[in-house]
Amino acid sequence: MTEHMDHARVFKALCDVNRLTILSLLRSGEKCACILLEKLDIEQSTLSHHMKILCESGVVVSRKQGKWTYYAISGEGTRHAARLLAAITKVTSEEDMRDYNERCCK
Repeated sequence: MTEHMDHARVFKALCDVNRLTILSLLRSGEKCACILLEKLDIEQSTLSHHMKILCESGVVVSRKQGKWTYYAISGEGTRHAARLLAAITKVTSEEDMRDYNERCCK
């Protein structure tokens, strides 16, 4: 998998209102899928879809207990997402831009 595909997976997890709502609910701690279903008023298949994306991104982790799955925010996953955002939005140095501008459109 390319680096950009990994980046896209993380940001995909954060670009949906339902997934942002799920993350907000998980901020207070681990939640059972049944609680998330109740709070979101969505179908189980829709929740499963959103949780798959959140878990694949690494921002959320899951564990099975009986017939239910419990979800929590991953500390390492959120640190990775924060580092990723910082890295891809880092402004290049003035020297790099000067070199680029000297070569560009001449």
